[in-house]
Amino acid sequence: MTNKNNLFPQLFLRIAIAVTMLSAIADRFGFWGKNSAWGNWENFEKYTKQLTFFLPESLSTFSAYAATFLEILFPLMLILGFKTKIAAYGAGFLLLIFALSMSVALGIKAPLDYSVWVGSAAAFLLANQEKYSFTIDNLTNKK
Repeated sequence: MTNKNNLFPQLFLRIAIAVTMLSAIADRFGFWGKNSAWGNWENFEKYTKQLTFFLPESLSTFSAYAATFLEILFPLMLILGFKTKIAAYGAGFLLLIFALSMSVALGIKAPLDYSVWVGSAAAFLLANQEKYSFTIDNLTNKK
């Protein structure tokens, strides 16, 4: 059973991870205006190519699209509580890949400044919960 004291912190963690990831999506499409890191897709593609310098250009471009797709999919799954464990593991591995790529390409300071390691660790912590509160998973698993 889920500890009653764990219900809201777990929900808060799910939403915090999801909103943080969706904020990065909003940034690359210019929704944050002057407060953005990339501000548009072209700048995000350049940044992705910088992080994936070891890949051929076509794979680097593909990775920008794949990362964006997954950065939309996993947070939406987390918010809805749909396949929550899979979404949490997916977010954890995706953020781990980002952290490692940023560390190699830009140095360790970049992923630390953006708390990418913390986001990855938080997602893995969430993935290891026995049961999730306030989820579609709970509605579909009830007998």
